Amino acid sequence: MHPKSWTKLLEVHFFMKETEKKRRKYSPEFKITVIMDMKHNHLSYRETIRKYWNTSSRSEEDLYKQTVKQWERIYLTEGQKGFMIERRGRKSTGRPRKKPLDKEIKKDLVAENQRLKERLEYLEMENEYLKKLDALVRLEEQQNDKNRK
Repeated sequence: MHPKSWTKLLEVHFFMKETEKKRRKYSPEFKITVIMDMKHNHLSYRETIRKYWNTSSRSEEDLYKQTVKQWERIYLTEGQKGFMIERRGRKSTGRPRKKPLDKEIKKDLVAENQRLKERLEYLEMENEYLKKLDALVRLEEQQNDKNRK
């Protein structure tokens, strides 16, 4: 690799490193304080953000606004207990366990399965019979055509 391309890579890496922000973990108490203060003092999202965070740009305020909106939604739907749940990271990707079927439902399903198997067997036999009948009819027609000639 040419040294000039190295400097270009370093510049790009340096630029990316500066823009990278770490996700902060806020305590449930802090989240409750922010939301309660916003509600009691009738603060807007921007006023709340300016009060609790030292923001330097509009885009940074927008990021905090999304955070506060999410906290507000959690508070309104789940209450203060909602802040005690850890929501970051991957959730379980395992297959959910099936609930066992009721005995009566299971019995009905087994009976339906048996009925369908019997129906399938009958239709397969009927299909074979019709194929053989068709072959016999064609054979008879061919023989009749030969006799006519």
